[in-house]
Amino acid sequence: MGHTGQKELRKQTDPLYALRHSAAHIMAQAVRRLHPESKLAIGPPIEDGFYYDLELPAALTEESLGAIEAEMRKIVEEDHPFVRSSMSKDEALAFFRERNERYKLEIIEGIPDASVSLYTDGEFVDLCEGPHVASTGQVRAFKLLSLAGAYWRGDERRPQLQRVYGTAFLTQEDLDRHLHRLEEAKRRDHRKLGTALELFSIEEAAGPGLIFWHPKGALVRTLMEDWLRRELLARGYDLVYTPHIMREELWQTSGHTSFYRDNMFAPIEVETAQYQLKPMNCPGHILIYKSRLRSYRELPVRLAELGTVYRYERSGVLHGLMRVRGFTQDDAHIFCRPDHIEAEVEGCIRFAWETLRAFGFDDYVVELSDWDEGEAAHYAGNPEDWRRATDALTSTLERLKVPYTLMKGEAAFYGPKIDVKLIDAIGRAWQLTTVQFDFNLPARFNLEYIDEEGKPQRPLMVHRALWGSVERFFGVLLEHYAGALPAWLAPVQVAVIPVSEAVHGYARAIAEALRARGLRASVDERNERMQAKIRDAQLQQVPYMAVVGKREAEAGTVAVRHRREGDLGAMAAADLASRVIEDKHEVDHTD
Repeated sequence: MGHTGQKELRKQTDPLYALRHSAAHIMAQAVRRLHPESKLAIGPPIEDGFYYDLELPAALTEESLGAIEAEMRKIVEEDHPFVRSSMSKDEALAFFRERNERYKLEIIEGIPDASVSLYTDGEFVDLCEGPHVASTGQVRAFKLLSLAGAYWRGDERRPQLQRVYGTAFLTQEDLDRHLHRLEEAKRRDHRKLGTALELFSIEEAAGPGLIFWHPKGALVRTLMEDWLRRELLARGYDLVYTPHIMREELWQTSGHTSFYRDNMFAPIEVETAQYQLKPMNCPGHILIYKSRLRSYRELPVRLAELGTVYRYERSGVLHGLMRVRGFTQDDAHIFCRPDHIEAEVEGCIRFAWETLRAFGFDDYVVELSDWDEGEAAHYAGNPEDWRRATDALTSTLERLKVPYTLMKGEAAFYGPKIDVKLIDAIGRAWQLTTVQFDFNLPARFNLEYIDEEGKPQRPLMVHRALWGSVERFFGVLLEHYAGALPAWLAPVQVAVIPVSEAVHGYARAIAEALRARGLRASVDERNERMQAKIRDAQLQQVPYMAVVGKREAEAGTVAVRHRREGDLGAMAAADLASRVIEDKHEVDHTD
């Protein structure tokens, strides 16, 4: 579900659109009643609710939300009909100029039509194309949620407005379920968990959007990456590394400076030449492919890299691990012949399924993103390239009997793509896996291979990322498991807890025996009560606790506790090790 940006609802297909659009108007109307001097900007429905951006002389507070919500309920009870009307552009400009609504004036001036539409309910009039519900009285199940700052039209050089977020549903029951999910999401917030579990931090001294991996987090990341590298090698990928900075001309050849400039950091001058921090890994992999002549017998060439990239994200959209400025992609690029393409795409999709299952996800949705022919200037390539590429992806999904949704206009600038969105333990969708067809870069870089007849041919190229980025997938894992990572990923799998200093030696021996089986075990030798040590291990989401006292030392056992199941009784160290090794994913689902 986007958790780092806002996705608008589709007017014609989502029944919540008109309801939430109407709720946004009611909210702006309530603010205007409470603060007559306010100026209105925009107020669209979004995927999980609505918002309205406003200019106010003083900052709203969390306490302000209650007053606005109370005024909204009055407007609902007044049951004003939503009435549509139209004006010529000149009439509308005069109407909103008289009311000193500068943001509405700017919107109207950008509308190409000769006339504009407005909606009125009671004393409130807003520039709007609709649709709305019949009257304010139909908006019953709503809640204001939060405040944020927002630059007008997303431009930090423009005025900063106050954004009020809310949500609305068709029934109170649906609203209550949604609010419960929001509370659960707060409990699972990876930013809080990252601090509490000492996994990562974002340091103000270094700058926003840059992640510092602490020892425990770095260990989990290493376990994740080691798993992935083993799987890559088993599937015929070759591992590579490419530089973090390369000449600007390379990015001009790739088209990134034309199509992706707004997301790139400014060039860096080195010895009179311009260099660019890489926003993507693909040009580096292309240079490796192009470093020597390739035969048709070598193809497909699958190059994979856990490559760190840098993208200029505006500070307003940065969000923990989910939206950052420096991150590591689990990137791969496949160079292949036309007769390979469907098999390679299928291999990527099957690899994605295996990856999701390995990390405990069994629910997902698939989208196929195509270009919008009416916006051809935003894309590279010609219609025939796009048709051939989209047909290859469509054919693969249909052959595998994978249900998918076609997303017109959502393709990358260089080709269509398949996106896999996993569904987490509380029902949220996260965009992670992407398989992208690219006919653009092989042509831009004049890539070749020599065919059976000794003639040069152009290879096709597939971009593939399974996690999207290490950071984002790590954050999703934390929220999915509410911090209680599965035993195979937990930084500490067993906390050995001696009840007194007299058994410290035995506790260390138990930890050594567990480590000999490949487990990650620590000994808590602090001068604290046993219950305090158990509580702290629980708070750190350690899967198993092995309590040892005089009785256990004499019997050669440990008293085992599990973070969710509680007391498991006495076990030999070898039996505990086997239990930990065989432990499966345990997810705390919620309704």
